[in-house]
Amino acid sequence: MRAVREGGLDVILVGDRARLDVSDPRIEIVHASEVVTMHDHPGHAFRGKPDSSMRVAVQLVADDRGDAVVSAGNSGAMLATSLFVLGRIEGVERPAIVTVLPTPSGPLVLCDAGANTEPKASQLAQFGVIGAAYDRVVHGRAKPRLGLLSNGAEVGKGTPLTREAHALLSAVTGAFQFVGYVEGSDLFRGVVDVIATDGFTGNIVLKTCEGIAEGMFGLVRQELEKTALARLGSALVAPALRGLAKRIDYTEIGGALLAGVSKPAVIAHGRSDATAIASAIRAAAQFASDRLVAQLAHSLHALA
Repeated sequence: MRAVREGGLDVILVGDRARLDVSDPRIEIVHASEVVTMHDHPGHAFRGKPDSSMRVAVQLVADDRGDAVVSAGNSGAMLATSLFVLGRIEGVERPAIVTVLPTPSGPLVLCDAGANTEPKASQLAQFGVIGAAYDRVVHGRAKPRLGLLSNGAEVGKGTPLTREAHALLSAVTGAFQFVGYVEGSDLFRGVVDVIATDGFTGNIVLKTCEGIAEGMFGLVRQELEKTALARLGSALVAPALRGLAKRIDYTEIGGALLAGVSKPAVIAHGRSDATAIASAIRAAAQFASDRLVAQLAHSLHALA
């Protein structure tokens, strides 16, 4: 995808040309003969499928034919491909997926949301630093409050991984406030701006939140349809409910930044529909236009 310019975007669609029926003159098709499936091992996808649509798309950005790349495919393969083709920001051990959860007190940054299921303690600690840098750049909070997700607030809680990461973050001096361990129940209470966690836990948190949101809306609809009076009242609350649904709908949010690689790479939800892909493209275009990667690199250096 070529960055924003007057009149819109230039989009490059990568895939099997024979299966792509595109009439929009602003969309260029680049053929790729292979596909990375959700079952492919990330290493095999990168090494064994050099002409996959994912590999070709990332290579286009590496070759400056595009300013950002979007994929709704295998996130592990996208991480491996972006890491080896685009390279890392200096000082970053492992790129991580940064996502943003809406809360009553404002946006909550979660890092990592699924890229690294078994990180080292130094990498887990850096996910917090990456999240804090993202929050400073994107949300403008001068000194984000950073918490490390655990099963209790006491220092002795957690696992060997989280305890070591806790010690590392406690020793860091930078433009964020490390508040220590936070529990899952703290996510929407406004006590932190950034949550650091491993990709396994972060992905579970993200998808659990999606499921709870869908379930709660289902329960609300059931209650509003129980009686004639409730149905009458539903007309009054419908605009507010629609606004809330839009705030938490992943198709409106689009995709999450793979933070730590040298060019904007956005990972969209595996269940993305046309609306979600369009939102992910808009997000990627904004990241490229705002030079987010360069700003993150500068902010990370200042936090080191």
